[in-house]
Amino acid sequence: MASGFGATIRRKREKTSSLERTSSTLSVDHSKSKLWNYYTKLGDAYVECKVCKKQLSFHNSTTTMREHLVRRHSLRSIGIPPTKEQPELDYHEEGAVKRLRQALPESGLCPSVSESRPQAIANLILEMVYRDLHPPSLVEDEGFRLLLSYLEPNVELPTSTQLADMLWHKYTVVKQQLKCFLKSALSVVLSIVSWTDHSKKLCLAITANVIDDDWRLCRYLLETQLLQNKVDDNLIERLGSVLTEFGLSSNIVSCVVHDASMSTHAQSLKDTYGWASLCCTAHVLQLCVQAGLEVHEVKEALVAARRLVNYFQEDFKASCCLHAKLKVTSKPRLVMDSDQCWISTLEMCQCLLDLKWAILSVLEEQGVKNFSEHHWKLLQDLVPMLKTIWIASAFLQEEQNASISSLMPCVHGIFTTIGQSSSEGSCGVIKTVACQIRSEICRHWSMLEEEKLITNPSAIASFLDPRFKELRFLKPWARGELHTIVRNLLSQMCEPCATRQSCITSTTSSCCVEGGTEDLHLVGQKDKGPAVVSENVYDLLLGRDPTASMPEAHQQLENYMVEPVCKRTTDPLEWWNGNHHRFPTLARLARQYLVIPTTTVQPEHAFRTVSSSLEKRRATMDAKYINHILFLHQNKDLAEWGIKPSV
Repeated sequence: MASGFGATIRRKREKTSSLERTSSTLSVDHSKSKLWNYYTKLGDAYVECKVCKKQLSFHNSTTTMREHLVRRHSLRSIGIPPTKEQPELDYHEEGAVKRLRQALPESGLCPSVSESRPQAIANLILEMVYRDLHPPSLVEDEGFRLLLSYLEPNVELPTSTQLADMLWHKYTVVKQQLKCFLKSALSVVLSIVSWTDHSKKLCLAITANVIDDDWRLCRYLLETQLLQNKVDDNLIERLGSVLTEFGLSSNIVSCVVHDASMSTHAQSLKDTYGWASLCCTAHVLQLCVQAGLEVHEVKEALVAARRLVNYFQEDFKASCCLHAKLKVTSKPRLVMDSDQCWISTLEMCQCLLDLKWAILSVLEEQGVKNFSEHHWKLLQDLVPMLKTIWIASAFLQEEQNASISSLMPCVHGIFTTIGQSSSEGSCGVIKTVACQIRSEICRHWSMLEEEKLITNPSAIASFLDPRFKELRFLKPWARGELHTIVRNLLSQMCEPCATRQSCITSTTSSCCVEGGTEDLHLVGQKDKGPAVVSENVYDLLLGRDPTASMPEAHQQLENYMVEPVCKRTTDPLEWWNGNHHRFPTLARLARQYLVIPTTTVQPEHAFRTVSSSLEKRRATMDAKYINHILFLHQNKDLAEWGIKPSV
């Protein structure tokens, strides 16, 4: 009996523990779900996406969170177990049609319920055309038709003419959405970049840079134009017509950022529209470094270095010997530089120095004339200087440094560091290179002419950046002058408010004077207890309160200046998003200056050493469709959702 009773108790315990384990299994452990790598929980009812900072409602279910990652960010393969709305591909089932239907994700690319299957496939082909920069004639290519006929045997593909019509319709819809969004923009900065297509014709892309309501820096391609040979004298009219087409006033544009080919139009832009004109930072750095590399001795060393790299690339025996010596190491292989990118020259020199021992060994075995020791020494001294500028370019490529507010502190660091390094035991040639680079920096950015520098939009933007508002790149007197410039800009922004404030102040002052004798009279009435003295009477003793007549905007400026300086890793736009309510007038000014980008394109593209495959496709596109396809490609998030695209 006792043993039977004990067995019953054990079974009950095992059953209870089993139920507890089942219950704990059924409860959602959010901390272990891979979805939570992309979200931050805000209380019990909301979560925030770490990618785009969008807040979603949360009711103990991750369905909405999963759909957001798939639709908004195209994250379909992050190890999340599939749901009914997102089935896994089953390659063991027979029938390509069934596999294709299973593979369609619940995303922005997925056809809606009301769409027919041929229409859905046509829309997906259109997505592929503008996402990957394919021509509409893609549907006529034999390989593409064979692939689609296997996946969907009975599908009727659209013709290239029909696809072109769909492309035009999509372009028209997205363009209208962009017009509506730009109407609410407080300030717009235009970026102009040019490139040459396969027929040697010049293409001009005009991009609008804006800060949206969530304080994100966004770039929208407005138009791509094909020119005959060079940037002609009609550039001013072209820009004006583009603004008119999108319903923008020229007054809303404060600045134009362009590449070196359009520097001759800077004065015309200022005279016609009053716009400031800034050259792309990547192009200016290229010009500055190129001036230093033109020093005769350095030029000779680089020519010899290219000849050496070319020898190993063309001589099969020498290349095999070099690879054999590097087989057990993780050293990089030799690369050839490009005249259009100084970073590639740095990579070439760095690779040669890293592989010097192996190169000398192969040259000695092959009996080839050695690379002179003088050239090796020049490369060894040149690389640290170029690395300083490379560090600056890496700094400007970080997401929080996309605004031009990071430019002046960065350029000042280059200018100072190169000057110090060239004076510490460097040879005369390297000192000459440093002088050439510093001279070009001064010419483009007026580093030694602080009267000009303090009026540069980049310097004002640095002050409006909570990380660099101390303006360490300026002398003390210049900082004071820049503060005055900002104060005047704030006064212009709130001039009507200042007028009303002055009327109130004058009325208050007159009341103070009239009531002064009464307050002084109260002081002598000892029999009536402690005198109640008006605060304004103390002005006779202490002078006027400095904040009494100070406009609200100027008080905001003073409060902003005494705020602690933020860390360099702080995103200035995120800081203003959290503090714009404290400094509303100053925040409006920050929107106008922090919207200016450092480069005409995304920084990671501007400082890239080689062209991407998409850029190569862009150069070969048909002139008939280039504007529509590139417009949808760069604004593809807007094309998908009809909402503001993320940065």
